[in-house]
Amino acid sequence: MVITISRQYGSGGRELAQKVAEKLNIKLYDRQIIHLAAAQIGINDLSEENLRELENNVSPLSLGFIPFFNFGNHSGDLNNEVFINEAKAIRQLADDGDCVILGRCADFILADLPNHYSFFVCADDNYRTRRGLEVYDGKTLKELNEEDKKRANYYKHYTNQKWGDPENHDMIINTSKMTLDEAANVIVEYVKNK
Repeated sequence: MVITISRQYGSGGRELAQKVAEKLNIKLYDRQIIHLAAAQIGINDLSEENLRELENNVSPLSLGFIPFFNFGNHSGDLNNEVFINEAKAIRQLADDGDCVILGRCADFILADLPNHYSFFVCADDNYRTRRGLEVYDGKTLKELNEEDKKRANYYKHYTNQKWGDPENHDMIINTSKMTLDEAANVIVEYVKNK
């Protein structure tokens, strides 16, 4: 069983993924995946912030990534190389056992698996604004939306699909309509009954 969760920034998706993993007693993978991918291509000297910037910076003028790091011996587009290795890491983790994978286009990468369940987590602007202030160090709704724009561009670039499209997920969950515990229970019941 592999559960993938994509989410709007500020919707509580990361906490929800943690709750689902705890309730099912399975592993949760998120940022570890990009570190595995970077290690596979020999980039061990980047901070987590640098790796996320490498992953998330998509040029608004084209679908290509902006190459802004110079790594010397790496040929081709480093961003694509990171994504390819990240996708390999995601497939390997899914093959290794039951898990929850947060973001990283995992819903697309694992779409062919029969034991894969995909969820998209969203919330209304009031909920996200409140969480931006309380949970995300005072981020404004505008900042949250800018992060979502990066996620949408990244997703579109690698999947040629629209990020958050209901057709790409088993279920869309609006966390402003229920608690995160209730949302976790919805996911757990869904996968158990399938």
